[in-house]
Amino acid sequence: MNSVFRDRREAGRELAALLSGYANRDDVIVLGLPRGGVPVAFEVARALGAKLDVLVVRKLGVPYQPELAMGAIASGDAFYLDERIVDYAGVSQPELNAVIERERAELARREAMYRGSRPPLDSAGKVAIVVDDGMATGATLRAAAMSLRNGNAPPARVVAALPVAPLDADTRFTDVADEFVCALRPRHFMGVGQFYIDFDQTSDDEVRALLGLRA
Repeated sequence: MNSVFRDRREAGRELAALLSGYANRDDVIVLGLPRGGVPVAFEVARALGAKLDVLVVRKLGVPYQPELAMGAIASGDAFYLDERIVDYAGVSQPELNAVIERERAELARREAMYRGSRPPLDSAGKVAIVVDDGMATGATLRAAAMSLRNGNAPPARVVAALPVAPLDADTRFTDVADEFVCALRPRHFMGVGQFYIDFDQTSDDEVRALLGLRA
């Protein structure tokens, strides 16, 4: 197992090896979190012989430090807020409302762009493997899992799958995921990007291509 991934596609292949027990099953679907999680999820789905879909999630970033997640929203009106970070950062209610409104608009835009007229995969009674390219706070992955749990077609099992995450990451999902799978859990974790040689931003066009949508 590498200590650094060449890119997201390599990370997906290494993650897929840890998920091999789910290969070639007709009750498994793979859901990538855009944008960066989709290239990882593509490789996982291909290796497992599973269908691939997108689960749109938007991080709620602290206004003056947008990379720090104070929560997240996801398809299906899922909403997660980390009150500790909101209080620590001193975010006011008007500031919070402005971030939520902006990110809801972006979520709707991405839903239309990444899905088009295609309906979501049916997750009812399935094993839903939710994939991102890594995590820091885990807010986006929590929101994604919550959207599945509380949606109209809840899966039988939710698997949170990541190439890299902090050492204690599994403890953050015990209430929303049935299983946590991670390729790298370094003791010294500063950010997801430090574990990739190529961590350039994934484009909308790349996401659409990997999902099989025409340009």
